[in-house]
Amino acid sequence: MDTMQAKRVLETALICAAEPLALPVMRALFDERIGADTIRHLLDELVRDWEGRGVELVALASGWRFQSRPEMREYLDRLHPDKPPRYSRAAMETLAIVAYRQPVTRGDIEDIRGVTVSSQIVKQLEDRGWIEAIGFREVPGRPALFATTRRFLDDLGLASLDQLPPLDRVDGPDGPGSGAAAALAALDADAGLLDEPQASLPLDAETEAAVQADAVGPDPAPAAPAGLATRAPPTTPQPTTPQPTTPQPTAPQPTAPQPTGTPAVMVTARPVNEPQA
Repeated sequence: MDTMQAKRVLETALICAAEPLALPVMRALFDERIGADTIRHLLDELVRDWEGRGVELVALASGWRFQSRPEMREYLDRLHPDKPPRYSRAAMETLAIVAYRQPVTRGDIEDIRGVTVSSQIVKQLEDRGWIEAIGFREVPGRPALFATTRRFLDDLGLASLDQLPPLDRVDGPDGPGSGAAAALAALDADAGLLDEPQASLPLDAETEAAVQADAVGPDPAPAAPAGLATRAPPTTPQPTTPQPTTPQPTAPQPTAPQPTGTPAVMVTARPVNEPQA
């Protein structure tokens, strides 16, 4: 296969791929007959071929992909005028602290922000694929250590953490929590994560619902759907007093007739011996 044909195959695979392609995956396109250095050279040529267009080929943490250029975002947003719900500020501050201070524990995040971190926020950031537990700190209780993922870098269009905007310190000059706001501002200014379509989890509503549920107490039992019978709650049986009963008259039972009068006597005649002469 000549170089031009190999570049066409590689370009087609990158355009059609739903996820970034790593070098081992791209080598599999050619049955391992093309080395990694040759593929890198072809990728560099593709980057130059697409210069000046609305789409660019970029290297991310997990591989290479085609994506729209930042200046095209204004026009592409018109295809989706209804913007998804934004992340809550608490969730974004938590994510920013993990990004700049990783690995960190939940206690570290709370010390920097100055407030308690909701378990719901940590879980939703994990479900989104932006943070993950990479180990445990060897202290009493062994709290989990959190760090960002390759998915986090891919969604921000970064190849490594070194490309994050510089930040002198996370603990701000005004005390704990002010540095978290600075980290959030730097992260959002770099990638505009708060307005990205992929950042669409409504953390604000869910976190608020969780807080209200904790304050009010457990939710009442849900009503049964229409058309279904409901079971009444079990009741404790009450002791009952026995009521006196009226005896019922009974009919006389017939008895066998008894014989009356003097009973008959059987007399047996005895022979009389005659006197001898």
